[in-house]
Amino acid sequence: MTHPHTEPDTDPAPLLAEWISRDDLARELNLTPDTLGRWEARRQGPPCTRLGRKVFYRRASVQDWLRAQEQARTTRKHRGRK
Repeated sequence: MTHPHTEPDTDPAPLLAEWISRDDLARELNLTPDTLGRWEARRQGPPCTRLGRKVFYRRASVQDWLRAQEQARTTRKHRGRK
């Protein structure tokens, strides 16, 4: 029996939709999870959040961090022979 006044089921966005696990981020960046762990310890990598033993990265923060790592290409001065 259907109810005429009910709306169709719409699943809410998953709670962690904006977040990525350390393992998944490592896979996407072609790194090891240990590398990301070392970066976290040295405060070098993208910002992360710990939930118990799990580590998550906000996708937007990772993208911002990647943009910050982008370096302008510098031209080398080639020294000619005298």
